[in-house]
Amino acid sequence: MVEKEDKKVTRVLFCGPHFPDSYNFTRDYLQPYPFIQADVAHLRDVPQVIKNYDICVTMLMQMDSYVISRASNMKLLMQFGVGLDGVDIDAATKHGIKVARIPSEGNGNAVSCSEMAIYLMLGLLKKQNEMKMSVQSRFLGQPTGGTLLGKTVFILGYGNIGIELAKRLKPFGSRVIATKRSWPVDSDSSLVDEKGSHEDIYTFASKADIVVVCLRLSKETAEIVDKKFISSMKKGALLVNIARGGLVNYESAYQSLESGHLGGLGTDVAWSEPFDPNDPILKFKNVIMTLMSLELLSIHIGPWPRWSEMLPYNFMKDFLSPESNLLTDKIVLTRTKPCLRHTFCIVFYFTRVTEKLFVTSLY
Repeated sequence: MVEKEDKKVTRVLFCGPHFPDSYNFTRDYLQPYPFIQADVAHLRDVPQVIKNYDICVTMLMQMDSYVISRASNMKLLMQFGVGLDGVDIDAATKHGIKVARIPSEGNGNAVSCSEMAIYLMLGLLKKQNEMKMSVQSRFLGQPTGGTLLGKTVFILGYGNIGIELAKRLKPFGSRVIATKRSWPVDSDSSLVDEKGSHEDIYTFASKADIVVVCLRLSKETAEIVDKKFISSMKKGALLVNIARGGLVNYESAYQSLESGHLGGLGTDVAWSEPFDPNDPILKFKNVIMTLMSLELLSIHIGPWPRWSEMLPYNFMKDFLSPESNLLTDKIVLTRTKPCLRHTFCIVFYFTRVTEKLFVTSLY
């Protein structure tokens, strides 16, 4: 990494070695723009080097108040995805640093996550781990699996991912029920057989054969799938988590698997990442975890090339330009340029919400 002062170069820091395609695709995309330099630093080195960078792509780094206080030249903290639960937004606001994420709608992430949910559901229903053991033992006709046909699937958190999941469940002949804190008046009712609010989550859990967690992690939703929630589920029902590991209480999930109340757990996220491959929860044959460290399947984040286009020439140039008036409550910057095989338009909304400055980028 180059640390000498050079005001002509915008420096972008990617935190940690995980999800290498995020850096590789971005680096390849930025090749025509020599005034933008992208580097990778190990998580342990980020607090020491972050002062040399203008933009930080946070990845798995916990951006707490200490790390943010050392980012003396930072203009923007950006997540290469949808989740900002690892960023102390209050501290960023205090230091005048904007925070950005890439919403799941329209860039392939919601579709990719919904397909992962289908995979995990089918893997549990078809008893993937037991099938592997049967093949190794040369047993025929076992285990006996199940189908999505006729199953009631509860989508806990009906956002962009939930919508894409409902679209894919309908052809399987599943009954879809979902909860959302606030349903838009013009929401498509054809995808959901029964709608509920946050107060209905335990009732809906008791009706479901499969629960799919699609919520955003926050103080209000942390460990929302706890002992009470799992106890309200049918005995033998399946739990699938494609959102954040912190939404599910580990001890409750473990004990429910051990007692047999929970029929299976499929998760594309973990309580700590990278997850310990020797963790006792992985001893259960009805647990499927799709983390790269276990070499079972690639993680759900799929559209790396298109996400890399979220760090384009015009955004970097306009964001860092002293002529840009980026301190007003709402600014819309629209640019169109050829990129790879596409012509794309990026719209950035800078909105002040409860004194916190967010950036929402829409593809």
